[in-house]
Amino acid sequence: MAAMTHGNDLGTILTAIVTPFDEQLRVDEEAFVALMHHLAAHGSDGFVVTGTTGEASTLTDDEQLRLIELAVRERPAGATIVAGTGTNDTRHAVFLTEQATALGVDANLSVTPYYNRPSPRGLVAHYEAIAGATDKPVMLYNIPGRTATNIGPELLAELAQIEHIDAVKQANADELQPIEGLALYAGDDATLARTLDMGGAGGVSVASHVVGDELRRMVDEPQRRAEIEASLRDVFETLFMTSSPTCTKAALNMLGHRAGGLRLPLVEASAQEREAVRAMLIRHGLLGEDGTPTEQGTPGAAGTRAGGATTSDLRASAQHA
Repeated sequence: MAAMTHGNDLGTILTAIVTPFDEQLRVDEEAFVALMHHLAAHGSDGFVVTGTTGEASTLTDDEQLRLIELAVRERPAGATIVAGTGTNDTRHAVFLTEQATALGVDANLSVTPYYNRPSPRGLVAHYEAIAGATDKPVMLYNIPGRTATNIGPELLAELAQIEHIDAVKQANADELQPIEGLALYAGDDATLARTLDMGGAGGVSVASHVVGDELRRMVDEPQRRAEIEASLRDVFETLFMTSSPTCTKAALNMLGHRAGGLRLPLVEASAQEREAVRAMLIRHGLLGEDGTPTEQGTPGAAGTRAGGATTSDLRASAQHA
């Protein structure tokens, strides 16, 4: 793969972190910070904040920017923060990108405009405006299954020529391939191994909320990567058996994290979905048969991230921007 610019400085495992809500569906900032530190101790190099998994579509601008500010200020030592700032309104995306940059993020994630389905020329103009609004790397997010617009490899290569467009989160598995000038990130957990095998930078992960240590092993133990991936396929399937982050929040709540519920139009997991999540957590040793989190799955349990830092180490040395 071609040499990277800024993209690979963001880390390998970037967790698309959920936005915890309290019982009144207000953002639970304390739970968000606690979860961020837990995930950093269990394999995450950084966080994508206010992305799809973070329910950005139902956050106000004030809530979104407050979460980004909180993530930057309370980040675990060494962790990177990528802000989800993309919308299908270029002016709005530019505004959010400018604000997130001023708050101190390491990069911005900008999804392909959805619903209005711009032409290739429109996409180029859209991303030129966004890249011109920041001095930080911009990670493109290609997810045609949600946006109805695909950025093909040729257009990605053209966008890579724009200053500050340095990475792509590729969620079109059929077109997962190296692109000259862009750090390649898997947009789905199921394609992380493929991405790493082809020399990509890493992945933006949802499964890292519950099996972050195993995903870290996929990075650190390439000779066992295929075996580890095979053992995690049921995790990937279970977490996405319905609209995300429904099952991810259900799993986190079962494990003792305060993830809370979801804002409409998303709804909480059904009894059948909850049972599937519970069974998956038991299979992976995170939950006991009685529904009690095991030591491995308990919030605050020591785990190892790159560099060997434990939960206690990270909390003691939290970096305040």
